[in-house]
Amino acid sequence: MTYLIDNFGEIAGFARTHLVLALVPLLLGLVIAIPAGAVAHRITWLRRITVTAAGIAYTIPSLALFVILPPLLGISTIDPLNVIIALTIYSVALLIVAVPTALDSVPAEVLDASDAIGFGRLRRTLAVEFPLALPVFVANLRVVAVTNISMVTVGALIGVGGLGKLFTQGYQRDYPDEIVAGIIVVLVLALVVDRLLFVLGRLATPWLRTDKRPGLRQQLRTAIDPAKGGAA
Repeated sequence: MTYLIDNFGEIAGFARTHLVLALVPLLLGLVIAIPAGAVAHRITWLRRITVTAAGIAYTIPSLALFVILPPLLGISTIDPLNVIIALTIYSVALLIVAVPTALDSVPAEVLDASDAIGFGRLRRTLAVEFPLALPVFVANLRVVAVTNISMVTVGALIGVGGLGKLFTQGYQRDYPDEIVAGIIVVLVLALVVDRLLFVLGRLATPWLRTDKRPGLRQQLRTAIDPAKGGAA
């Protein structure tokens, strides 16, 4: 703890770099996985392919991917872009499976009701399916975010900045206090990001705080207009 206090400024810099390397791939993964996952949810054979491809991608060791990507992309091994691209691949692999799973959680009777009142496919997806799938999706998103924060530490082995430097430097210097400080800060970052996503998920689904077991009419109403649904 003394090391953490005495070197707070340097560690804070490592933490900022760490967050960038962890959260940028998460955002890129969302941009890619949400539309791709929504399409895969509707096409059975495509969903099988994406699940298989995602499983294969996620089984590749992160350190191996950090070494393989630079010659393929023409970038330096120690370029932060190397870590960002690798973690984006992992993020997409997890999220592209999470999106169809979340959409599966929407009750079939709600979808039938939205069709009955004249919703087109795109409007039903945006106004009904995605809002009602949010709780399940956010739960998966929290896992991906925490996983990214953990995996960024591996980047220190190839010379990319972040809190992983505290591990490599502590090992090289035989200085356990530095390693312990790194573990503490990584855990704190993971907990803060996890809680933040949890709160954002709750704010995006206000009806869950007012009615834990909404009926069919309530679910459809809250998907279309969360403000009215929460007040019902």
